Amino acid sequence: MKYIEEFNNPELARRLLDDIHATVTRPWALMEVCGGQTHSIIRHGIDQLLPEGVELIHGPGCPVCVTPLEMIDKALEIASRPGVVFCSFGDMLRVPGTDRDLFRVKGEGGDVRVVYSPLDALAIARRHPDREVVFFGVGFETTAPANAMAVHEARRLGVRNFSLLVSHVRVPPAIEAIMCSPDCRVQAFLAAGHVCSVMGTAEYPALAERYRVPIVVTGFEPLDILEGIRRTVRQLERGEHRVENAYPRAVQEGGNPAALRMLEEVFTVGDRAWRGIGVIPRSGWRLSDAYRDHDAEHRFSVSGITTRESGLCRSGEVLQGLIKPHECAAFGRECTPRTPLGATMVSSEGACAAYHLYRRLGTGTPAAVRATGEATPVG
Repeated sequence: MKYIEEFNNPELARRLLDDIHATVTRPWALMEVCGGQTHSIIRHGIDQLLPEGVELIHGPGCPVCVTPLEMIDKALEIASRPGVVFCSFGDMLRVPGTDRDLFRVKGEGGDVRVVYSPLDALAIARRHPDREVVFFGVGFETTAPANAMAVHEARRLGVRNFSLLVSHVRVPPAIEAIMCSPDCRVQAFLAAGHVCSVMGTAEYPALAERYRVPIVVTGFEPLDILEGIRRTVRQLERGEHRVENAYPRAVQEGGNPAALRMLEEVFTVGDRAWRGIGVIPRSGWRLSDAYRDHDAEHRFSVSGITTRESGLCRSGEVLQGLIKPHECAAFGRECTPRTPLGATMVSSEGACAAYHLYRRLGTGTPAAVRATGEATPVG
């Protein structure tokens, strides 16, 4: 399969690893921003194959995980109302709110539906003009254009019973917030290739220069990630801090012009709360005034929300890269995929889910891995 099998080649992976080992002379801490990259790293054991002292820190790159608890509780309240069809991608249904999730709302009689596109939700609204149809628009820059298009089409077609509950966040402000943290150990970033395929790379050079960190745009297959790491450690060893595009088959400097125009028309940038992190200035989108009639928060006027996080869950520290998932005492005990305390255990991009799925249940790296340089086979 083109662009899949070619990027899982064990021989090429070994060559990249040999180059990384030959380059590194000191410890380095790199953050992969995207949760999809985290899953690929853990699945293939890439972190265990790197030189001693080179650490991959898992960043807040799971959009489901950083959706604030207040927004989850608002979704639950709206989904519970009579006459509402609440639509979402499947990975949101088991994300815990303060005292329940969307699956429970569905079990209690709420009309909660899994869709594969926001346009599916718009089609439901057109078929059922007597119902209020809400789509839960969650994600980074990658999914924002499709959600913007759905609202744009609803307005163009005059579909008044369709609205969007928006919880979109932006990567560059999150990088800036990470670098400004007093606990920051990050010395370089592997940037998310799919985000940059939409937005381009224009926002990254200023960050690389201001904080003197290399930023390498990276894909998601094993060879993509190893090439991103290779370029990153080479810059670090040379004392450089540039933006490099290691994912040219998908990313252009200017991004996707059509998607960018749609985003500019439908959304406006503003401050946004991130679950486990707090409010990051100018890190999110909301619907612009022209599309206010399709804003579910405005339409349903949800207020009086009182949130309560689990006292055992340390997912906020996981999202900030301060701890690894297995360093949380609840991991694999009180918190499992069947009994999740936080979104990082149920999301398909969550770090806790990756560690549980691929059996990273203890601390440290097995001695045999460091001795032989072998882990879960790449590819």
